[in-house]
Amino acid sequence: MSDELILIVDDNGQNRKLARDVLRFAGFRTLEAEGGGEGVSLAVEHVPDLVLMDIRMPDMNWTEALRRLRGDERTARIPIVALTSSTMKGDREQFLDEGFDGYLQKPISVREFPDQVRSHLRAS
Repeated sequence: MSDELILIVDDNGQNRKLARDVLRFAGFRTLEAEGGGEGVSLAVEHVPDLVLMDIRMPDMNWTEALRRLRGDERTARIPIVALTSSTMKGDREQFLDEGFDGYLQKPISVREFPDQVRSHLRAS
């Protein structure tokens, strides 16, 4: 069983709920944010072990959210993984080049998702 705290940042409530339910069933603790601003605030307050961040958010673009997390000493070392439906050729490389520590595609695979999250935790 895991006890790591995972912050899920996604403006789509159904996506957050699915990720939360799958991760909690696998033994993770979770926090949820609807947008980048709330995600940054929760990360600073709770210092999660991993952040899963959607790319398209209404209140703050992902580059700004990533910049703020990387620029704060409390959150600078938290692994941040892009969780996105952007699956065009080159997207993965772009997100990694921009500073994400990993990339996961939506829709998530309920079977594979917990192990994918664990692999990003181990890599950090």
